[in-house]
Amino acid sequence: MENNLKVLVCDDSALIRKKLRGMLEKCKCKEIIEAENGNVAIESVKHNQPDLIFMDIVMPDKDGIEALTEIKEISPTSKVVMASSVGTKEHLKKALENGAYDFIQKPISLDSIVNLLEKIIKEGKVNV
Repeated sequence: MENNLKVLVCDDSALIRKKLRGMLEKCKCKEIIEAENGNVAIESVKHNQPDLIFMDIVMPDKDGIEALTEIKEISPTSKVVMASSVGTKEHLKKALENGAYDFIQKPISLDSIVNLLEKIIKEGKVNV
């Protein structure tokens, strides 16, 4: 699945970032950027303007919900997908209220990434 998506992966776990990068490379994303916390993600969005952002919810320094709110102000067209192993309804509700595009349960599977990318491309809301 060839695409021109610029993707930011934000997670405090280097292992999860590496796994997600591998899946996104299999999906032929144009550019993959990594951030280890919400503050780094916000700076990265300012400089890179990614089309799609995978954002962990529970992180030190600045959590995913706080970062999401700031990112939507900086780059309203970026699609932010929240990822968490603690899939509480409260987190999910808060994320969607703050402008999250979707929510993925960890551990993230290649199928869920492929389905998500296909959905985004089909909607045609990003430059592909």
